[in-house]
Amino acid sequence: MNTIGYFEIQSSNPEREVEFYGKIFGWNFLREYNVPIEYYRIETDSINGGLLSRPAKTPPAEFGSNAFTCSVQVSDFDEMEKIILENGGKIALPKFAIPYRCWQGYFMDLDNNVFGIFEVDENAR
Repeated sequence: MNTIGYFEIQSSNPEREVEFYGKIFGWNFLREYNVPIEYYRIETDSINGGLLSRPAKTPPAEFGSNAFTCSVQVSDFDEMEKIILENGGKIALPKFAIPYRCWQGYFMDLDNNVFGIFEVDENAR
């Protein structure tokens, strides 16, 4: 089976991103002390992941993604965009239609990590 089974987010300030993603998506974070770097397990309603201390310098925003980018399915794209922006996130690629499938868009978190959100909508055009 070729499905995503786990995701990781790198950060130069993990505690800041724990707060950011917790506020936006309501994810739970559990600090793991048995690993050699600052690491948090992420529990979501579907796929689980991790947030870790970035092992290298944070790339500038204009360099684009430097890691695998995941998209989160949301029930209301516009409402989620508002929440993201209110919490310091930035638009990386504005909302656009994937015709007859969904509304998609990309954002940057407080450490310039790119992530996507999408709202399923068969009428998207």
